[in-house]
Amino acid sequence: MHQNPKLTVDGIILRDAKVLLVKRKNQPFQGYHALPGGFVEQGETVENAIVREVLEETGLKTEVKRLAGVYSDPARDPRGHTVTVVFELAATEGEPRGGDDASEACFFDIHKLPELAFDHSKILSEFLTSQKL
Repeated sequence: MHQNPKLTVDGIILRDAKVLLVKRKNQPFQGYHALPGGFVEQGETVENAIVREVLEETGLKTEVKRLAGVYSDPARDPRGHTVTVVFELAATEGEPRGGDDASEACFFDIHKLPELAFDHSKILSEFLTSQKL
């Protein structure tokens, strides 16, 4: 039987040199901070998936600004091989609050980030370097 990687999305939302992170409510990495995101549902585009996931986890309405990268290291998620499509997003409405599988959602100074889940430190580091932040 052929097995394919699972497809996920992650969002980067910046505001005044701060990045929006969620605190994970569930395993893996329960209690760690991460970029908001999650699994793409059958029949859903990655663009719609990230907007939906961010709304569910943070209460923020967003729009996609641009593709920030694709990360596919088979070891990036302890649940198995996942490929994530990362987008930079613009918040259009709302204030961050934890929801769905995020216990908290708040902005962190890009120079004082907590320990992050998955490969999100690498994702953010590469994004911030590309933006010269």
